Amino acid sequence: MSTMTIRNVSAELAAALKEEKRRRGLSLNRTVLALIEESLGVSGNIRSNGLGGLAGTWSEDRFRQFEESVAPFGEVDSELWR
Repeated sequence: MSTMTIRNVSAELAAALKEEKRRRGLSLNRTVLALIEESLGVSGNIRSNGLGGLAGTWSEDRFRQFEESVAPFGEVDSELWR
């Protein structure tokens, strides 16, 4: 393991880190490490914006059905464009 020092932390960033530390209930060091791991994708806990739970995902079959359903909207009626 390495030890690193971060210099020139703005007051705004320090306050945001302290708030995140309080929200997570972790030490400041663990909070900073977790944030860095999540943002760089080097942990198993990739940060999510939560939209996946709201929007869900489609199966391949469902996606194929959708594509077939909307395909007519991409067709041009040449008679209308004369």
